Amino acid sequence: MKRKRLQFGFTLIELVIVIAIIGILAAVAIPRFINLSANAQSAATDAIAGALASANTTNYGARSLNASFGVPVANCTDLSGALQGGLPTGYTITAASVAVGISVTCTLTGPSSTTATFTATGIS
Repeated sequence: MKRKRLQFGFTLIELVIVIAIIGILAAVAIPRFINLSANAQSAATDAIAGALASANTTNYGARSLNASFGVPVANCTDLSGALQGGLPTGYTITAASVAVGISVTCTLTGPSSTTATFTATGIS
């Protein structure tokens, strides 16, 4: 009576096919992940601009009720004081004068020269 020998492991051809499939997946996926950091920086700049627009609205409403609340806004850069904790490092607001009661579009520049816009309304 012959005994059957049990075979353990994978053949060389099976291993080569698996390595080839992993290589193809990596070649497709890596470029997508490399571009994610640029997208993340752009999204972060957009988020800070949104926070500045929200701070502008809140500041304008509070200051309209009572001049001791909020900060006066005569320039786009004044809105950094309306953000809790201030403007994060690496971000700059392009200076532009804002007249009382007038809304102006301001530009925020972030890391890797990403830009976003927000609206500032002047108030004394």
